Amino acid sequence: MSTDDIATENIEVELLLEAIYRKYGYDFRGYSKASIKRRLKHRLSLSELETLTDMQREILYNSDFFNILLQDMSINVTEMFRDPSFYKCLREVVLPSLATHDLIKIWHAGCSTGEEVYSMAILLKELGIYEKSRIYATDFDINVLSKAKEGIYPADLLKKYIINYRESGGVESFTDYYSAKYELVMMDRSLKTNILFSDHNLVSDGSFGDMDLIICRNVLIYFGRELQDRVFKLFIDSLHTGAFLCLGTKETIRVSSYSDLFENVVTNEKIYKKLGDDC
Repeated sequence: MSTDDIATENIEVELLLEAIYRKYGYDFRGYSKASIKRRLKHRLSLSELETLTDMQREILYNSDFFNILLQDMSINVTEMFRDPSFYKCLREVVLPSLATHDLIKIWHAGCSTGEEVYSMAILLKELGIYEKSRIYATDFDINVLSKAKEGIYPADLLKKYIINYRESGGVESFTDYYSAKYELVMMDRSLKTNILFSDHNLVSDGSFGDMDLIICRNVLIYFGRELQDRVFKLFIDSLHTGAFLCLGTKETIRVSSYSDLFENVVTNEKIYKKLGDDC
């Protein structure tokens, strides 16, 4: 593409994102432009539309098309005990330090279809602290939230989940945590009792106060730097001093404006602890 073509395409993308925000209230304007372009072009290639300008018009006048596009904009790549070494650190380092609390409050931000939320519930069960824990699982996509609440997953994924569980330090029988029917498995009801699923948009919504632990993994990589800082400020306002923040393997708070407010706990797993306000 020529320089002029690229400039025109960038204008089309900006206008399309502005249209989405004004029409539907979803704000993707601060997302990584490269990531957004890939997703828009993917949907464009699957549609009968020729240009992003055509797509903008379709979005404005066809809410069904927008709902399809919204699924493209929401990246839902997850699995139970994803990155087992991270969950091993939760099991051995983070959660034991919270065990003395009377109430443990955990926020899973960008929880997608819930596999990692149930992984946390299993850890809490095995450490004997589930009953005094509250897990707040949020996502902006109500469709994936509905799947998370159901806790029903394809049975053919179980082999991978069990391997992850074992590598994360799990020693119990994983079959105790689900029931199987046909080609599906349903997470045990006891894992759901202290989980609150709710819609929350990191881009536009407010903080969750006084959390002991926030987990937001592999979400910020899709945000531009300014939006990342906005979300980090949201997390700071939601964590008390000494609380933990966990990011994805390709994410770091060290490039943000708030780096000095956190100390490393497990550097390679991107686990941080919030320092006091006077630090």
